[in-house]
Amino acid sequence: MVMLACGGVILTLSLGIRHGFGLFLKPMSLDHGWGREVFGFAVALQNLLWGLTQPFTGAIADRYGAGRVLLVGGLLYAAGIVCMANAATPLVFTLSIGVLIGLGMSCTTFNIVFGGLGRAYPPERRSVVLGISSAAGSFGQFALLPLALVLISTLGWYQALIALSLIAALMIPASLGVYDKGYGAHAGGAHLSLKEALAEAFRHKGFWLLGVGYFTCGFQIVFIGTHFPAYLLDQGLTARDGTVALALIGLFNIFGSYLAGHLGNRFSKTWLLSGVYASRGLAIVLLLVLPLSPASTYLFAAMFGFTWLGTVPLTNGVVAGIFGVQHLAMLSGIVFMFHQLGAFFGGWLGGYIYDHTGSYQIVWLIAIGLSVISTLVNLPIEEKPVHRAAKPAAA
Repeated sequence: MVMLACGGVILTLSLGIRHGFGLFLKPMSLDHGWGREVFGFAVALQNLLWGLTQPFTGAIADRYGAGRVLLVGGLLYAAGIVCMANAATPLVFTLSIGVLIGLGMSCTTFNIVFGGLGRAYPPERRSVVLGISSAAGSFGQFALLPLALVLISTLGWYQALIALSLIAALMIPASLGVYDKGYGAHAGGAHLSLKEALAEAFRHKGFWLLGVGYFTCGFQIVFIGTHFPAYLLDQGLTARDGTVALALIGLFNIFGSYLAGHLGNRFSKTWLLSGVYASRGLAIVLLLVLPLSPASTYLFAAMFGFTWLGTVPLTNGVVAGIFGVQHLAMLSGIVFMFHQLGAFFGGWLGGYIYDHTGSYQIVWLIAIGLSVISTLVNLPIEEKPVHRAAKPAAA
């Protein structure tokens, strides 16, 4: 339980602070005289680097233990927020939020925590445990978003970032409670080499289809998390409406993530994933066709929030069920790389298209189309474990 609690705290802080970055878009852009594309590109780079490095940080965590990787990630995350606050040029801003925080998140989010938890808990409890830890990440969004708004309103965006850096530093002591030592600490070492694990996964069609679906997840949540507050302001709503909406997404996803993990123990995870993506597309359609108001905004937030991180325990559960847990952080990291490719385009395209058209309409339509694709590609994935020929015993 200590390990689950510490992993949950790390996900709460890492994801909760990250989802609040969108609140800084408008005040920082106005004060620095930057267009929204600067902020959007920096967040996009953060997500891209997070995804590209995830297989490597995952492989290190699998080999040497998740706790060490989480410790380094906490240091990078807190330092990145401090540099973000003091950035005076777009380049420094991009290096801070894009590179330092991107690397910090690669070391402190789902795949690293899930890899450790996956090795610590038996298969019959694994899906529920992953759902609980995903819910912890959602609680961070629900709790830290209002806090970030209060800090910005009372202290200004600079002091707010300094305060958030101190909060992020709490991940450092929490990492000591994640006592996973990785497969390298066990007698006899690994049963399946890294090369063999990669070859096995790359030959599996379902592995790539999971990545296609995850692309949609990344695109949608980063676009909404980064640009939704500004979108509402453009439509005549208030900063409070945007904050409440993002907080509601976090609140409803607490229940959605837990439910996804619970249902994943009883029903097909890939069919559940298809249902999640279909529900997301429906929520966006309703947002666009209904008259925009605080009520319709909160309805959208509740619907979308219920599926916000529900893809995470389900996707990681499918990977663990097919390929086992020995290389779980690394293999999930490769699938997650597709998530972050989508996140890059969601964050960057949001700012690029807005700066060139004055509207987010095209991006909303892309998000709907991606929901349709992901609904379809998850259906044919077979969840049964891969067949492995027995290795000859050593003489």
